Amino acid sequence: MGCKHDELKPFAVEEQLPGVDYCINSPPPWREAILLGFQNYVVSLGTIVLVANILVRQIGGRQEEKAKLIQTMVFVSGINTLLQVNFGTRLPVVIGRSQTFILPTLSIIFSQRCSDILDPHERFIHSMRAIQGALIIASSLQISFGFLGIWGVVVRYLSPLAAVTLVTLAGLGRFYVGFPVAAKCVEIGLPAIVLLVFLSQYVPSALNRRRVIFDRFALTITVVIVWVYAFFLTVAGAYKHAKPSTQFSCRADRADLIGASPWIRVPYPLQWGRPTFNAGEGFAMMVASLVALVESTGSQIAAQRFASSTPVPPSVFSRGVGWQGIGILLDGLFGTANGSTVSVENAGLLGLTKVGSRRAIEISACFMLFFSVLGKFGAILASIPLPIFASLYCILFPYVASAGVGLLQFCSVNSFRTKFILGFSLFLGTSVAQYFREYSLVAGHGPANTGSRAFNDIVNVVFSSPVMVGSVVAYSLDSIVMRGDAQVQRERGWQWWEKFRTFDGDCRSAEFYSLPYNLSKYFPSY
Repeated sequence: MGCKHDELKPFAVEEQLPGVDYCINSPPPWREAILLGFQNYVVSLGTIVLVANILVRQIGGRQEEKAKLIQTMVFVSGINTLLQVNFGTRLPVVIGRSQTFILPTLSIIFSQRCSDILDPHERFIHSMRAIQGALIIASSLQISFGFLGIWGVVVRYLSPLAAVTLVTLAGLGRFYVGFPVAAKCVEIGLPAIVLLVFLSQYVPSALNRRRVIFDRFALTITVVIVWVYAFFLTVAGAYKHAKPSTQFSCRADRADLIGASPWIRVPYPLQWGRPTFNAGEGFAMMVASLVALVESTGSQIAAQRFASSTPVPPSVFSRGVGWQGIGILLDGLFGTANGSTVSVENAGLLGLTKVGSRRAIEISACFMLFFSVLGKFGAILASIPLPIFASLYCILFPYVASAGVGLLQFCSVNSFRTKFILGFSLFLGTSVAQYFREYSLVAGHGPANTGSRAFNDIVNVVFSSPVMVGSVVAYSLDSIVMRGDAQVQRERGWQWWEKFRTFDGDCRSAEFYSLPYNLSKYFPSY
């Protein structure tokens, strides 16, 4: 008799990601939810501190201004997160700071009307007021795209194949703030990466009991251990004679930020003064808002997968974009010096913890509001060395990229059309953005260097974003090349998402994305 072998079968396509412990509507126990919320808050601090360091240093602000700016960023991020989770897409996403807005912001800072001011404090105030005006103008784009349904029309024609590039580059496109920043203090950055991988991937499988601690809170344990280790290195005098850049990256006793923070301070609108408006700067910031909109869409799709919910209907995407625009408007009114977007690192944290609960994100927003008002307590956490945050990104960003790769299950990976669109868009997205980035480092300005500062900013912002370049290429090719063929429609995975093109196409959409407090009847989805 011959041996019988089990028939090999392919893995089934999953509209909702399996293996998630707590999905979007199933909150964990309150004790775990509070700890998860605090963990999300800590992760969101990394980008906030990084952006504040870049901008305040260029404006010429002091530690007092940087402390107030960080407080304001955290406070407004908390408000925007609550708005998005309750009234936007209702996905478990944190609204954090966007690095896409840095280039047009720096252009405003270096403009003649700001840079000619000699007094550092006056220069800081005038620059902040100019940035506020540009952000207020920029908010109109996302508000109109969202509440008028324009973005819903765009997303309606997004296939799983084009979404692969969009989501994958949302994670991989930020490689420059991963290991390059962690390597600025490799003695704490590298151990943090190794420790987080060990605690999150190896320890849970080796333990039969208490494994939930490492499944959920490996990141917090890693931060605490490496932060204490960095503190002992600092106290022992390891950086006493190091160069200033090394001390800035490695030292764990950044008491200047803690000392400069007030005990209690509530950020308020127009705290820097009345905004000033410039049409060119506002239009450049508006284009940055468009790029951030594309990037946030990729992060939203990743969060949707890790929350084990169904694909987001286009009308819900539009609703979320409208509230993101309101968030940028609040950024301009409060004076955060930077626009907001969906946090990529927090979307990756959903995958690491296997918890996609909406409640944990709401608690995280409450922590943001609480610690932004209690300045010194928030400054203690904000003083965590940046290489520790960067080492976390080396794990969290790949999770988002993996969510994009996972969308290939809806497509035919044996199709040469699929291979071309996917490979070409991924390569061109990373290659073009890297060219613009390297050119700027060498020449001191981007490849676009005409007499119009606004035009230069627009071109450099668009083509410096791997997500923007790659997703536009993938979306365009997927919508044009042989699209009418029935076989091609199956290869691009169109049939899997077709029923989610309308809000009532699948009963689960109402379960996951309906507005709370019976507001859906006043704001119907289509």
